[in-house]
Amino acid sequence: MKRAGHKVVVGTEAPQTSHTSKKQKTNFYGSVLGEGALCPSMDWGSLPHHVILRVFQFLTLVDRARASSVCRRWNEVFHIPDLWRRFEFELSQPATSYLKSTHPDLIQQIIKRHADHLQYVSFKVDSSTESAEAACDILSQLVNCSIKTLGLISTAKPSFMNVSKAHFASALTVVFVNSKSLSSIKVDDTPLDDPSLKVLVANNSDTLKLLKMSSCPHVSPAGILCVADQCHGLKELALNYYILSDELLLALSSEKHVDLEHLRIDVVSENPGQVEFHPIKKQSWDALVKHSPQVNIVMYFFLYEEEFDVFFREETPVTHVYFGRAVSKAMLGRIGMNCPRLIELVVCANGLQPLDQELIQIAQRCKNLTAMGLGECEVTCRGFLEFVKVCGGRLTQLSIMEEVLIPDSDYTLDRLHLEVSKHLGRMWFPDMMPTW
Repeated sequence: MKRAGHKVVVGTEAPQTSHTSKKQKTNFYGSVLGEGALCPSMDWGSLPHHVILRVFQFLTLVDRARASSVCRRWNEVFHIPDLWRRFEFELSQPATSYLKSTHPDLIQQIIKRHADHLQYVSFKVDSSTESAEAACDILSQLVNCSIKTLGLISTAKPSFMNVSKAHFASALTVVFVNSKSLSSIKVDDTPLDDPSLKVLVANNSDTLKLLKMSSCPHVSPAGILCVADQCHGLKELALNYYILSDELLLALSSEKHVDLEHLRIDVVSENPGQVEFHPIKKQSWDALVKHSPQVNIVMYFFLYEEEFDVFFREETPVTHVYFGRAVSKAMLGRIGMNCPRLIELVVCANGLQPLDQELIQIAQRCKNLTAMGLGECEVTCRGFLEFVKVCGGRLTQLSIMEEVLIPDSDYTLDRLHLEVSKHLGRMWFPDMMPTW
């Protein structure tokens, strides 16, 4: 890459070059630069703005900044608002992080010249408190912004949770008050609290569609009810199970609300053996599904076996279930009995007892099941084939580790993959454990 004023030769034919080679070069440059650009040399500084802009959109921030110094024209493109609608601030401490931190001088330039252009913004921070505090400082300066999407992402804990609640809430309030058009917010693992949610609702109730706030211990059910009561355009909500209540489900089922499309619930063991999970009444679940028949209810479980007792003892309209830790055969049996809307099931681990009957029961009773994943579990080849036969071609995703399948007197792994492929209507192989 050279500065403007210099000519960059893009194709020079040697005397011995064949006619075929010349034609290939012409086709190549014609396809990239257009038929009108078939000249022996090109002035990079005279490229149209929209072409330079398109190139810049593929560059990393550092490379984009370097490219802006090529010439005045490229520097002008560097500051076109379209380039600054999406931006990710990366904040880290060099000694403890693999992230490449956004340079402080560049951050100040962005705030000075492009704060009012930012619309889709995320902050990715490492585990250090200093990085999280720096993110809060930047948020506090976005007084002229009109952000639509905001994401606060911790690559490792504790990060934002170590920032003082007052500092965090003050910074977030600046964005909530000034944007007035927020539609999507992701603030997992942060000190978000009820007063912050009230400010959010007061200024963005007509635009908010997605709120993801799992592991926010300062938020109470009352705070979520405030959102449910005021944000009638809410389509997606993600929260921890400890906030979920019959009252909240009934509020989301009120006639004044539009249909909720996705409800994600994280069921996480914070203090094993010290906290009992509360049950949710079947009537409350039924009210939600009656009001929003197409709602996807997604549950992520990170519990120990003895903590599962209150779940799925009655019919539950869950559609996606992910078990991140070992789960018992009895629990999977309850899934088969009481989850008729189930679409996807992922079991990270079970133990050393084959799950043949549990899987077959799930296939028979969960008529909407289309995706299954099994990790550290066991199932006989015959049992697995029977499960596939019952599901048939509706299984669009089937991810099973090879180590899960136990060969028996009827089926080897080679024969099993042929039989499963036949019933699925496509070629299928079990997943293999990587060796690196």
